[in-house]
Amino acid sequence: MSSTNQSSISEFLLLGLSRQPQQQQLLFLLFLIMYLATVLGNLLIILAISTDSRLHTPMYFFLSNLSFVDVCFSSTTVPKVLANYMLRSQAISFSGCLTQMYFIFKLTDMDNFLLAVMAYDRFVAICNPLHYTTQMTYKVCVMLVAGSWVTASLNALLHTLLMAQLSFCGDNIIPHFFCDVTPLLKLSCSDTHLNELMILTEGAVIMVTPFVCILISYIYITDAILRVSSLRGGRKAFSTCGSHLAVVCLFYGTIIAVYFSPSSVHSSEKDTAATVLYTVVTPMLNPFIYSLRNRDLKGALRKLVSRGHFSVQ
Repeated sequence: MSSTNQSSISEFLLLGLSRQPQQQQLLFLLFLIMYLATVLGNLLIILAISTDSRLHTPMYFFLSNLSFVDVCFSSTTVPKVLANYMLRSQAISFSGCLTQMYFIFKLTDMDNFLLAVMAYDRFVAICNPLHYTTQMTYKVCVMLVAGSWVTASLNALLHTLLMAQLSFCGDNIIPHFFCDVTPLLKLSCSDTHLNELMILTEGAVIMVTPFVCILISYIYITDAILRVSSLRGGRKAFSTCGSHLAVVCLFYGTIIAVYFSPSSVHSSEKDTAATVLYTVVTPMLNPFIYSLRNRDLKGALRKLVSRGHFSVQ
């Protein structure tokens, strides 16, 4: 028996979101607008944070990393969707499909880890404010982000290598707009028990552990806010994590809808629509959520835009 099973299928066909020509034109326009908004919004966040010295704090350091991940996340799927619509081709190579799956795994994990790290940052800032500068040093922040990248890369590599061991010798049609792990496993003619076991055990731990950390952090944060004697002080404390909490609800809400809801309510159409939310819509909305609810960030964005306006003149 060879160490690596070779697939007899050289490419897959991504059905996308619709087969109707008129709907495809509308979807192309919507995806293009959302992608441009995602890239522009997140790059503005990164530029605003990097150019304003007042925002050189752990919270905004993590936010700039989240914005970078969101740009990469959206770029993993949307350009391929747009290219398929323009070229009227649904094909993606076997290696291209595995590469796309690897980056989707990796960047989903990074979103997951960064949201947990940001929750921990808010926990320290609100519950232990006197020790914040000593606990959340630049070195600690870099180590948290670097550790997240390493863990996400190893997890994604594990699932990609396991998928590469499978054989695909029958149907090659993926009822999705990108190479997601679930439809790929359904197409395999090999034994997928190991892949499924790793998703349900190691994969579940990777996703659930940060979510539990976020819940615990916000339990302590809520308790600390309720114990603040000043109503104004309580509002100010909660406003610093309100944007993060909104993004957490949006991200995990769509993940739960796709992967953790009862199988009886699943359908390819519903799963695809829910997947669009966390792969395309959530990265687009994150900059708006953070900028609209954050006075310092809004001020930095105004300065950045006005500086660009005057430089053009």
